[in-house]
Amino acid sequence: MSFVHLHTHSHYSLLDGLAKIDDLISEALALGMNSLALTDHGNMHGAVEFYKKSKKAGLKPIIGMEAYLAKRKLTDKQPNIDDKRYHLVLLAENNQGYKNLMKLATVASLEGFYYKPRIDKEILRKHSQGLIALSSCLSGEIPRALLNRDQISGNLRPGFFFY
Repeated sequence: MSFVHLHTHSHYSLLDGLAKIDDLISEALALGMNSLALTDHGNMHGAVEFYKKSKKAGLKPIIGMEAYLAKRKLTDKQPNIDDKRYHLVLLAENNQGYKNLMKLATVASLEGFYYKPRIDKEILRKHSQGLIALSSCLSGEIPRALLNRDQISGNLRPGFFFY
């Protein structure tokens, strides 16, 4: 049985990632992985480098991003409310997913930036085609809801869990 990391940060995840792209690829290959996802925080700055170097090394690259999800709208910027956000890992399933990831990263930085580049559920719904979402880390909406015994907001929809 093979194992693949689907939530990996590089040095492009400021204050949360240390590994360089070359080191990530080398270690994945050394561990016998045939693919690896790059999911840096709030950006896709390493995507092209990761893709090219992975292909050259014989490793299947999975392009992604750990998005910051605003609890309200991405344009809301009220102190002590909108500076709190969820994490959400998004992986590109195909070319359309890659285009949607680029769109989301752009919107997050240009329109949703408040301490971090943020998206919201509305923009995510518009650009969800070709994306696979993972519940992320303990800062994700699902893990936090489970820890707090809360209900998860939004509607369940097959193919894109709660969006």
